[in-house]
Amino acid sequence: MMKKVFAWGMAALMAASMLAGCGSSNDATTPAATKEEATTAAAETEATTAAEQTTEAATTAAAGEKKTFTVGFDAEFPPYGYKDQTTGEYTGFDLEMAQAVCDLEGWELVKTPINWDAKDMELSSGTIDCIWNGFTMNGREDDYTWSEPYIDNSQVFVVLADSEIKAQADLAGMVVGVQKDSSAMKALEDPEGGLELAKTFDSMQQYADYNTAFMDLEAGAISAIAVDIGVAKNHMAADEGKFRCLDEILTKEEYAVGFLKGNTELRDIIQKDLEALKADGTVQKLAEKYDVTDMLKD
Repeated sequence: MMKKVFAWGMAALMAASMLAGCGSSNDATTPAATKEEATTAAAETEATTAAEQTTEAATTAAAGEKKTFTVGFDAEFPPYGYKDQTTGEYTGFDLEMAQAVCDLEGWELVKTPINWDAKDMELSSGTIDCIWNGFTMNGREDDYTWSEPYIDNSQVFVVLADSEIKAQADLAGMVVGVQKDSSAMKALEDPEGGLELAKTFDSMQQYADYNTAFMDLEAGAISAIAVDIGVAKNHMAADEGKFRCLDEILTKEEYAVGFLKGNTELRDIIQKDLEALKADGTVQKLAEKYDVTDMLKD
């Protein structure tokens, strides 16, 4: 009897030990699973937060970006666009007008000097948004989308102040300077314009810019320059007493802002702003500053 009781007791103790062992095993597994799940959840939360921060930063950056408005211009075409020798900054009547437009729109103005004879390539490639620099629209009406003209301009001949040349007829046998692909050059190549006069010249010397042409005129390398009257007036004012204009005008023309053909959306924005700047007196003020008041269109 005692043996049976002892056996039952041992069996009970063994059962209890096995149950306890099972219970220990379960207790050890549960915390490990919970820790793994917590780690995964934390990683997912961090990833989500990082993604949200990246999205928020990108949105903020995009919202803070300014639209740029890139103007192509001849950097040696005063008073419309040129480098101020005192400040080293590009300025001029047209560039200040472009800045005034950007101020209205909240845009950033990008002033991009270009080679004048490469202006079409710059525009078609998207390097610039427009050509705004004493740009003659006459004869180019179908080549670009234009703003309304804002300047009445003339092409004239400039000679040295003490030159014996008094009239266009006196240019016969002379070397005359002209800028490449300029309105003056087009006028002198026009069969219905100045071609017959140009045939009387000894030759036409083409220049990339008018500053070089005026230096050659002063040095006696050429006898005259065919040039926009605004540019002529600027050089005569800067070098008082050195140059003069012939009384006869080669041709008359109009300046406007030129956009890529078909870009009416940008043209319409700029035209609206130009009208607002004219109404509030900004155009008149800048015209007085750059001495082009007498050439403003009504």
